[in-house]
Amino acid sequence: MANEETILIIDDEVQIRRLLEITLLANGYKISEASTGKEGLTNAATGQPVLIILDLGLPDADGLEVLKKLREWYLKPIIILSVRNSEDDIIKALDLGADDYLTKPFRTGELLARIRVAIKHSQGPDDSSSLSFDNLFIDLANHIVRKDNEIVKLTSTEFSLLALLAKNEGRVLTHQYILKEVWGMGYIDQTQYLRVFMAQLRKKVEDNPSKPKLLNTESGIGYRFGG
Repeated sequence: MANEETILIIDDEVQIRRLLEITLLANGYKISEASTGKEGLTNAATGQPVLIILDLGLPDADGLEVLKKLREWYLKPIIILSVRNSEDDIIKALDLGADDYLTKPFRTGELLARIRVAIKHSQGPDDSSSLSFDNLFIDLANHIVRKDNEIVKLTSTEFSLLALLAKNEGRVLTHQYILKEVWGMGYIDQTQYLRVFMAQLRKKVEDNPSKPKLLNTESGIGYRFGG
């Protein structure tokens, strides 16, 4: 049975693990640690933590490969914590199923905020309804999205973003509003961050991501779902 309070840290830097240990314990979390990809996969399987913090620069495997293996069965949030800060690395991680991406050096307050958001998203929305748009079906209660009757694999953050837009069909939502609702007040200026997530979401739900029909951009303002 999953421990609803334990966070698994997979990072080979002792100083980072100690910093995270102090921070997480002080905020009421239990922790599990691993310094290699192999150890991390084992701890994730045996401990079933509520969330995983994963470094990409591991001594025995690339963190993206570890992420890929985790996503074969682990459904709870994974936050990448890495020195890699290129948009390509962020997109690759999100594409492989990461819920969030934070670069080192990082602020502990920001990491804690992202942990809270990720765990909240993973618990699913309270809505008991569903939405249908042409070939896209969104089950808000069960956190399921189907396109052409095939299940679309979304991270909890991607689902929250899609659900927010879909529930406001036809309404223009500003960048700041979306960032506040999905990530929290601390992210209302992170429009580039939102753009990366929208690009990933379009790849998964649009027939032609370069010419979206559902997730439309309102230049300089925000996004609008549908017509």
